[in-house]
Amino acid sequence: MTRLTTVEEQGDRSFDLEFWQQLSSEQRATAVWELAVDAWQMKGGGNPDELRLQRSVETLRRGRG
Repeated sequence: MTRLTTVEEQGDRSFDLEFWQQLSSEQRATAVWELAVDAWQMKGGGNPDELRLQRSVETLRRGRG
């Protein structure tokens, strides 16, 4: 899906909204991941397998008293 625009039309985001709304949740997630990988590689990142959600695990214990 493409559209040719003029400089004056650049502020009109209706085309973008329509495009993304036509995609399923899975297609949007895939597109976002591809953009993240592209950005990672443009910044000189290494292997895209290094990209992942950070998971911090902590244990909280309630003190007695």
